[in-house]
Amino acid sequence: MAEELKNKTAGHRGGDGHHGDDGHHGDDGHRGNDGHHGHGGHGRGKKAKKRRHIDASIKPGSAKYIWASISRNRGAQFGMIFIALIIILSLLSPYICRYDYSATDFAAMKSWPSADHLFGTDDLGRDILSRVLYGARYTLVIGILSTVLSAILGIIMGAVAGYFGGVVDSCLMRFLDLFQAFPSLVLAMAFCAVFGTGVDKCILALGITGIPGFARLMRANILRIRNMEYIEAATTINCPTWKIIARHIVPNAISPIIVEIAMSISRNGLASSSLSFLGLGVQEPKPEWGQMLAATRNYIRDFPYMVIIPGIFIVLTVLSFNLLGDAFRDALDPNLKD
Repeated sequence: MAEELKNKTAGHRGGDGHHGDDGHHGDDGHRGNDGHHGHGGHGRGKKAKKRRHIDASIKPGSAKYIWASISRNRGAQFGMIFIALIIILSLLSPYICRYDYSATDFAAMKSWPSADHLFGTDDLGRDILSRVLYGARYTLVIGILSTVLSAILGIIMGAVAGYFGGVVDSCLMRFLDLFQAFPSLVLAMAFCAVFGTGVDKCILALGITGIPGFARLMRANILRIRNMEYIEAATTINCPTWKIIARHIVPNAISPIIVEIAMSISRNGLASSSLSFLGLGVQEPKPEWGQMLAATRNYIRDFPYMVIIPGIFIVLTVLSFNLLGDAFRDALDPNLKD
């Protein structure tokens, strides 16, 4: 009887996978001296896998679904946090910075980063931290407003060309081809060289050169959905053309536009810094990041922090908007995920 009980006990200890005969393996293949690690890790893996999936009850394409998808994207989280932080700090820069962005201190010229000047000073003794935070306003404002201008005009032109087709489509597309015959930055440079420099000129130049991209994207989506049943039904009941375009076509073709908006902000922000670097954008004493690079480029060997710091902010801002654009793309069209 004792022998039978002993055999049953041994079978139980080996069969449940917690302990093998030699303490290393159980029948289920889990390794470990106590076997609990295998089951615990498996449970944690299930929980982690469950967290990565969005609730099936949430409708794909809805605002809640988009937010749920973006909030699970590490890159998008970084982008949102960085952009929000830059916006908040730039707005509060007059209150949190010890120095005015245009104030010169000849006794502190070319000072390396220290407790008094966290980012150091430039060749005129101006505090780089104040100039970087205040300069974010110009880079973001130019990038966002020029994108809004491009999106509005591009959506209108693309919707009209795609819906009506024929001669209207051909004329509008050939007109936009003129803009795409040259690189957009070259056209923006030519615009600023002819009409002058400044924030408003940068916004107009980058806004106009960005129209063809939005127009072609909208036109392609209009051509895809204009012959669908609900569009034909709206046409059959004599729904006004403007209402069909505004209420039925554009809202159903807007998803790729949202992705393009995020990407365009990053491109235009970088382009505005490029124009300022070339002397065609924001001018002194306004501290736009590209202008800061241009003003201190001669000191890159002896005082590299003057160039590196604004350059890092340009790179991180462009990267943040690109990460957001990728997250929106994945949320709006999961089939495009890598």
